[in-house]
Amino acid sequence: MKFIVETYGCTMNQGESAELAAHLCSLGHQQVIDENEADAALINTCVVIEPTERKILRRLRHLRDEGKQLIIVGCMASVSPGQLREEFPDALISGTSGYPRFMNLLEGEFQRCGEAISSGSPGQMVLPIAQGCNGSCSYCITKLARGDLVSYPLKELVRRADQALVQGAKEILVTSQDTAAYGMDGNDRLPDLLKAICDLPYDFRIRVGMMNPDNLTEVLDGTIEAYRHPKVYRFLHLPVQSGSDRIIREMGRAYTSGAYMYMVQRMRSSLPDLTLSTDVITGFPGETEDDHRTTVALMEQLRPNIINVTRFSRRPGTVADLMKGQVPGWVSKERSRELTRLRFRISSEINASKVGLSYSVLIDERGKGSSVMARTDDYLPVVIHGDHQLWQRVNVKITGCASTHLYGAMVPGMEN
Repeated sequence: MKFIVETYGCTMNQGESAELAAHLCSLGHQQVIDENEADAALINTCVVIEPTERKILRRLRHLRDEGKQLIIVGCMASVSPGQLREEFPDALISGTSGYPRFMNLLEGEFQRCGEAISSGSPGQMVLPIAQGCNGSCSYCITKLARGDLVSYPLKELVRRADQALVQGAKEILVTSQDTAAYGMDGNDRLPDLLKAICDLPYDFRIRVGMMNPDNLTEVLDGTIEAYRHPKVYRFLHLPVQSGSDRIIREMGRAYTSGAYMYMVQRMRSSLPDLTLSTDVITGFPGETEDDHRTTVALMEQLRPNIINVTRFSRRPGTVADLMKGQVPGWVSKERSRELTRLRFRISSEINASKVGLSYSVLIDERGKGSSVMARTDDYLPVVIHGDHQLWQRVNVKITGCASTHLYGAMVPGMEN
């Protein structure tokens, strides 16, 4: 059987898609890129915002009408399994908590048909470290999909990382709904896990995924120490969601904008070249123009490298869906546009300051046309023109920039 994989949403979904695809490949089935070649489609779904959910449903209907065997997994399969089964009765469906059992179901449905087949590039490993979270954000439907925090055993995670590194991985993406919460349902913590992986005797880099400020505060000292290790990208994804303390409280998040700034300042004072990514929601119920202006002011003060701006989306079953003071869509859209303009201005200014500097980078992605994408140890994206080998380290000089990335030229004689 030939199958395609399409993943919507977070890095966690990408990692779980890779695991499911690898299981199918281990049975002798083949992952392909062209859907016209495929007999089946593995679709990993997301329900964070309604527009994405509508897009996924349109895609599922198209694939069904093309005669593909549907394998539907992810958060939509957790939140709305009945709806999916009614519309796609012939599909194989599994929510996120059912993956271990679903592996056996796949093996029964798609029996072994030959020798195991490689499931893609070994250069990057996505490592999910936990399922669920210990938060209670009033707007978040992912909590309904993935449930309470269940951290995976540290020794098992290190074993899986070691196995991937032996097979040639050069980049490990540590991911979950909230990486800072890792182990808070047990004895280990995120810094313990990062140290254990860093101790593996290979040349590689670790990118740590999104953290919630609520939990980072409890492991801040250990996280700073872990980030000092040369194998850890100096990249922090820490969503603030609003600059208004009142809105942050209404969102069900247990920090203030001041506490957020303190954490960032602590990280930056120890890691001056830290790349900061944050998230902001516009149009949350009850958000006033003053609240929005406070958020804009915080972004001006914070100057993140990346601001991910999302308009509030009402999701059924969440507390925020029933809140009074729903903000009109056009207001939320205007606020989103303003923050997006600010995001690109700030990032352009930061990137311009890098022109002329030299970096050692890891080439980790094919770019557009004849180019590749590389990452500095601060996780800054650098476009290098030319057809270069993936997963090698090279030295580059930054020759230009855009709002989202840098341009670099390889330094002659320094490729290794």
